[in-house]
Amino acid sequence: MDPFSSEGELVNIHTAFAQAQYTSVLDDYNSSDFAESNRLPVQILQYRAQCELGQCDEVLSSISNGDAQKTPDLAAVRALAKYLKNGSEDAVAEAEKLAETQADNLSVQLLCGTVLARAGKADQAVSLLSRHTGSLDAVALITQIQLQQNRTDLALQQAKSARSFAQDALLVNLAESWIGMRRGGEEYQKAFYVFEELAQAPSSQTATSLVAQAVAEMHMGRTEEADAALARALELEPESRAALANKVALDAMVGRDGEETRGKLEGVDKEHVLLADMMAKREAFQEACKKYSPKFS
Repeated sequence: MDPFSSEGELVNIHTAFAQAQYTSVLDDYNSSDFAESNRLPVQILQYRAQCELGQCDEVLSSISNGDAQKTPDLAAVRALAKYLKNGSEDAVAEAEKLAETQADNLSVQLLCGTVLARAGKADQAVSLLSRHTGSLDAVALITQIQLQQNRTDLALQQAKSARSFAQDALLVNLAESWIGMRRGGEEYQKAFYVFEELAQAPSSQTATSLVAQAVAEMHMGRTEEADAALARALELEPESRAALANKVALDAMVGRDGEETRGKLEGVDKEHVLLADMMAKREAFQEACKKYSPKFS
């Protein structure tokens, strides 16, 4: 059973996490306020929120080797924090070991599945996550992985299956919206409505939801609205990698000099996938240029 289902007392903190309200997850909830059986899931969510905020060192220092050995959930958190900190091969090995020995543990499925997917072991990640029993978090992660694999058909099957038992759950709406963004056409507008609702409500507005809204706007050619959403996202989170990367893309779309934004992105994450892709294309272009000699008449 999914501990984060809408029937339980974890629904509010889990919703905050799903909406990328990571500071709220940490500041507005105390594990001691929950039933004893739910205190570990709350602790795991808070550790995950810290990881999302870049506080991996703090997470690692909070979990002793002894605690990790006794509790697979905490071992999975350590593997995730290690990997997010520096892409450690040790973290991948830990995740693989946990996947072999604790595959029925939901935290292991979600966190080790995340590590494996980010390490390029997508099939292993999906295999592990597929062992879930009604977890919408697992469905959302599987959907993301399958979209990255360009298997929109499989992602759509995941979302349809989740819709059959989760009705109007936030993660199902998000998963369907991610799929809609890949399918395009009229699906852009449907996805936009979901992202806009999150981005414009004061209770759920985050840099993440604003970036999602902006990307949908960009696909529909509404560049001014996208620019406004990205500007607001960067007000909330000036070092948001996603907001900066999409600002670079938007600047290119409208013919605007994006050098300043590219510089900011390099300062935050010099190995960002967008920067790496731009560099690869620049090098390929320069190599192509070497095959030709200019002629003047």
